[in-house]
Amino acid sequence: MVGQEHVVQALENALTSQRLHHAYLFTGTRGVGKTTVSRILAKSLNCQGPDGQGGITAAPCGVCQACKDIDSGRFVDYTELDAASNRGVDEVQALLEQAVYKPVQGRFKVFMIDEVHMLTGHAFNAMLKTLEEPPEYLKFVLATTDPQKVPVTVLSRCLQFNLRPMAPETVLEHLTRVLQTETVPAEPHALRLIARAARGSMRDALSLTDQAIAFGNGELTEGGVRQMLGSVDRGHVFRLIEALAQGDGRTVVETAEGLRRDGLSAASTLEEMTAVLQAMAVLQAVPSRAEAADAGDPDAAETARLAAAMPADETQLLYSLCLHGRGELGLAPDEYAALTMVLLRLLAFKPAAAAGAEKKTLNEAPAGAPERPQTPRTPVAAPAPAAVAETTPIAAPPGATSAAPPGHRLPVREEGRFAAAPPAPEVAPAAAQVLAMQVRVQPPPGARDLARESAPAPIEPSEEGDFWYATVTQLVAAEAITALARELALQSQLVARDVDQWLLRVERESLNQAGSRDKLQAALATLGHGVKLAIEIGSVADSPARRNKQAADARQREAEEAIRNDPEVQSMMRDWDARIVPGTLRPA
Repeated sequence: MVGQEHVVQALENALTSQRLHHAYLFTGTRGVGKTTVSRILAKSLNCQGPDGQGGITAAPCGVCQACKDIDSGRFVDYTELDAASNRGVDEVQALLEQAVYKPVQGRFKVFMIDEVHMLTGHAFNAMLKTLEEPPEYLKFVLATTDPQKVPVTVLSRCLQFNLRPMAPETVLEHLTRVLQTETVPAEPHALRLIARAARGSMRDALSLTDQAIAFGNGELTEGGVRQMLGSVDRGHVFRLIEALAQGDGRTVVETAEGLRRDGLSAASTLEEMTAVLQAMAVLQAVPSRAEAADAGDPDAAETARLAAAMPADETQLLYSLCLHGRGELGLAPDEYAALTMVLLRLLAFKPAAAAGAEKKTLNEAPAGAPERPQTPRTPVAAPAPAAVAETTPIAAPPGATSAAPPGHRLPVREEGRFAAAPPAPEVAPAAAQVLAMQVRVQPPPGARDLARESAPAPIEPSEEGDFWYATVTQLVAAEAITALARELALQSQLVARDVDQWLLRVERESLNQAGSRDKLQAALATLGHGVKLAIEIGSVADSPARRNKQAADARQREAEEAIRNDPEVQSMMRDWDARIVPGTLRPA
């Protein structure tokens, strides 16, 4: 048993002191030794020794008849049941019928049920009584990769041992010992690749080693193993991480194209990057780990260098992007294009300190390319902090689409007007301050900035706006318009009315659909407005949806003011240091 010292020690002590349980449950992922340990346990219980006089032992001899028969699968008193293919109640009952007979050859009968979680509910119920009180000569050994599916009534009747996934170092050490015994030449880094590819399973590691021996014609080389696994050379990974740390978008794209030309797996690239980034994050958090790194690992020095070159926050961000980017590879039509987008995403999310270098690298024109004309940007001065001000129209550059009609004046409001927090109450006299106080509401982080950015400008009533709001409200109440036609009416502004034509303005092109426009025209005709609708794209200042939102916001503010000014709330704030949780107030 390799890498499972905690299980081996417990079983050795139990066998040495002969404090044996009647049922054992071994859990763990595939290839960690569940079936192997059950056979070793069966040999330990039935070993007769080289001279035939042995007893229960923690070190079975392996040469007696019982040990050899168990290894070859011919021991009468050792029965293995594969629950994946024998999961019904009939198969379990047929096994339990043998429990009434004493052992024929050995000291104990051993029933080994592999993948026990695959049994049906009736099969579990059939074995509960025998599992709880078996004959003294009967031992149960259960194995499963999914203990959560085993009923608790079974778990409570067994001693449970959890076999751990094996560390790559443990797999590497065992493979080195096995290949030395088999006299198979192997490069250390080739074995490291196999140990990482095994993902904690010794059986997978041995299978991959057999495949690599056949692929390499009797020897294991790093290039051959890497080609067999389809894994990416760590040199490519280090080059990508270094380019990302320096904001070098050109190198990132060129390296990704090189992976495409070489036919290397994009998923394997992201997997190798997550492994390197995890090691970098550990070194950044615990620098002393660099001194304790494996001296035989050729990647340790390069990993430590990159850990010092990349900030810790960028390391964490890139790790998260690579981890989640693996799920995006199957969604994109080209996995290499998806890989490039995942890598360039870090450059887009780089902190502001590195933004200049990043943009310079990404936007740098190749040598000999014609220079693109740059449109000069006219700086816009910040408005004066007046309560209400008027601005003169700003001339738009040639070819630009104006969002508002020419000569239209936009009101500029004071910034504080759109803040989420209510205006501070007037300071009361000293005698009245005990009776009333300002309610302390702790806004969530960024709430004020969000309120400034998302708060719409107040609607200035107009004749066209009032008429359109009343008309749309009537159509919606009568359910004369639905779906996209309803959205078109709610999100549009009536700009002008003529005898036979009305002009509507919307902000989104998706609302300007012929079908929606025809349905809205037909609904207006039922109200006596037999007109043709014309739709333009532009900024909307007054629409039924905005009016409804403004009314809802007013009701919300009234509700919040009512709560803040309530005497009971004031009392709780004063006496109990209470707080109002933001976002929990709703108007009745």
